[in-house]
Amino acid sequence: MVILGYFAAILIGLSIGLIGAGGSILAVPIFVYLFGIEAGLATSYSLFVVGTTALIGGYQHYRIGNLRLKTAVAFAIPSVLTLLLVRKYVLPIIPQNITLAPDIAISKDAMLMIVFALLMIFASVSMIRPTAAGSSSTQPSMLRLIIIGLLVGIVTGFLGAGGGFLIIPALLLFGGLPIKQAVGTSLFIIFINAYIGFAGDVLAGITIDYALLAAVTAVAVVGIFIGVFLSKKITAAQLKPLFGWFVLLMGIYIIAKELLF
Repeated sequence: MVILGYFAAILIGLSIGLIGAGGSILAVPIFVYLFGIEAGLATSYSLFVVGTTALIGGYQHYRIGNLRLKTAVAFAIPSVLTLLLVRKYVLPIIPQNITLAPDIAISKDAMLMIVFALLMIFASVSMIRPTAAGSSSTQPSMLRLIIIGLLVGIVTGFLGAGGGFLIIPALLLFGGLPIKQAVGTSLFIIFINAYIGFAGDVLAGITIDYALLAAVTAVAVVGIFIGVFLSKKITAAQLKPLFGWFVLLMGIYIIAKELLF
């Protein structure tokens, strides 16, 4: 399973390299099911891996002028705020076993995985559904960007998800950015959110297997360069629906595994 986990880690970088998002959608399940990391800790591992891959991908976009720094900062600051609040004050108080009804209880880890799976299904629909690839004509709305940033920070805090599938549509709709600039700016925001979230976890005293984390991150980085190479031959518009179906099936599998087995 561990060897399969390293092969699967390539998909983390591959997704970011091709479509600028999706790394965290894969990272948490990979750490949980293939490396045997408990779900809460897996979100911390995911933050580092996704943050590193987003940093490298974001730098590539910066070099070609696809990073809107002002928009990124307006989005990232409130996002980081809610991310840190959730991971420091909310996650620790969630009980290990949650009672849903007198005879129904669910573990904290199972709840995190089910919520993550629901996010995967939601994201898969947005990937499968055809979208216009042209530029957005909407004028930037900083207030809306700040509000969406707060919400994305909550998602990132709870699930260790970079939030690319939420950030990119927000930048298109409320930031008035063309798709390529939305992807580049999104990667910069993901990098900030993920690294600050991971740093907060480390300062809180969590135990990290740095050898495993470094190995998975290195493999994911390889995936980025593969994704960049393939992007010259396969457009994101062509790959996105296929990846969406994969994410949908994976989300359904996680829910079935947690509830039925």
